[in-house]
Amino acid sequence: MARITLRQLLDHAAHHGYAVPAFNINNMEQGIAIMQAAAEVDAPVIIQASRGARSYAGDLMLSHMIDALERTYPDIPLCMHQDHGNDEATCASAIAHGFTSVMMDGSLKADAKTAADYDYNVAITRRVVDLAHWVGASVEGELGVLGSLEHGGGEQEDGHGVEGKVSHDQLLTDPDQAVDFVRATKVDALAIAMGTSHGAYKFSRKPDGDILAMRVVEEIHRRLPNTHLVMHGSSSVPQPLQDMFNAFGGEMPQTWGVPVEEIVRGIKSGVRKVNIDTDCRLAMTAVFRKVASQARSEFDPRKFLKPAMDAMRDLCRERFEQFGTAGHAGKIKVIPMSEMARRYRAGELDPRVDVRESVAA
Repeated sequence: MARITLRQLLDHAAHHGYAVPAFNINNMEQGIAIMQAAAEVDAPVIIQASRGARSYAGDLMLSHMIDALERTYPDIPLCMHQDHGNDEATCASAIAHGFTSVMMDGSLKADAKTAADYDYNVAITRRVVDLAHWVGASVEGELGVLGSLEHGGGEQEDGHGVEGKVSHDQLLTDPDQAVDFVRATKVDALAIAMGTSHGAYKFSRKPDGDILAMRVVEEIHRRLPNTHLVMHGSSSVPQPLQDMFNAFGGEMPQTWGVPVEEIVRGIKSGVRKVNIDTDCRLAMTAVFRKVASQARSEFDPRKFLKPAMDAMRDLCRERFEQFGTAGHAGKIKVIPMSEMARRYRAGELDPRVDVRESVAA
């Protein structure tokens, strides 16, 4: 069995200079595609579920599905992560169902739509850290509001995302505040805002530094060299998948995602977790449309799902290779959550936030 915490996995990634793609799932086919790709290239895995995914599949079904994936692929370290937890109850119930890691997104209030102030974010994130670390689970926090620097708003996905316009400053994580946030909350990983957003429609043009602020990633890493950074909304929305989707009856307007080369740039500056959902959805649904168009009499769902799984597997394998994740699964000896809990209690895993480091040039 190889259920691993996010903290241990990202510590290993930092030591070896790679990042781990975090793929969202809500069904069996997606889970199998991810694990097949990981097994092919010997990569550790982060599978994550949003509140919407948990509602769609049901916690019991999702929990047993992850158990089955873990047992089917015992040599692949697997972190099960709650994506965008909105309050303590969401995070606690995830841990109760076998999640080894949770995200407490205190950048928004519990309705997951209203931007929260800094003090609220610190207080609720620290409460979740305390309850998670008690049992050895990891916590990812978020500072700054995820949204577009082009139009000043967020994108709703699975019921999550800021509503209305927010200020430019809110859409960019403040490096000085990041130092204080990590120190105050003791999070294991920090998601930062720099212009990415949920969904397919991230940018109206190929992003440059004005709308994808990678400089923020680099500055935060300079001040917090020992903190694991997370890029949300980082699907690349590949042009071939857009073209295939539209060639078989889809109506997706031209859009641009986060270029892989920009993600690789981020990995060099402390990014250790990269969230990907839209690419996986698009890989599968483009195939659904192709099968439906080319085999109009087909009614067996497996004839749609199997090639769609293959397409998602290929995409996941490509990301494992591009992010340097491939080849590392076999090098990791999983530490039990009970031992991680002991290390948290002993202070061995407290963030290393040195004021001299944070202000050094």
